[in-house]
Amino acid sequence: MSILHQYKIHNCNLLFNEDASVDDLIDIIEGNRKYIKCIYVYNKIDMLPLSEINAIASEENTVVISSSKQWNLDVLKEYILQKLEIIRVYTKVRKEKPDFTNPITLTRQRGSQTVEAVLKQIHKDMIKDFKYALVWGRSVKQNPQRVDLYHKLEDEDVIQVVKNN
Repeated sequence: MSILHQYKIHNCNLLFNEDASVDDLIDIIEGNRKYIKCIYVYNKIDMLPLSEINAIASEENTVVISSSKQWNLDVLKEYILQKLEIIRVYTKVRKEKPDFTNPITLTRQRGSQTVEAVLKQIHKDMIKDFKYALVWGRSVKQNPQRVDLYHKLEDEDVIQVVKNN
C-alpha cells in the first residue's frame, strides 16, 4: 500500500478483476498512459531457414516479409488495416466511376466510421448541405442504397454524396 500513500491515497479498498502488475496500478492512478496497438514486422526472411521463419511468424501480432523479394507485402497491408481497425472508403461523383486510387481512411481511434466522418474529412461545410448519400458495398443491403449521416460504413464501401440545392 506504500504506492497508494505516495499518491496521497490513505483509505481505500482495491479490487482487481485480473492479474495486474505494480506498473498497471500506477498507470491507472496517474491516468496518463495510453497504450497503442503494435505490430512486429520482420524483414529479410529470405535469408532465414524455413523453420526459423515459422517460429517467428507464429508469434502474436507478427508478420514476416521480404521487401526485396516482395514476399507477404499484401499480407502486411491487410494485417495493418485489420489490427488498427482502419477502413477505406472510396468516393464517387454522379455519372462517373468511383475513384479507387485515393481512399478516405477512417479509424475507430480517430472517430467514427460513418458518412458524417467522411464528410468531415472532405470538408466540414459539407454537412450543412447534406441531403443523403448513396452507398455501394458491404454496409448496405442493396447497391446503391440511400443512407443518412449516421450510417456506419464498412471497408471498401463507395459513397456518393447528394447535396441540397
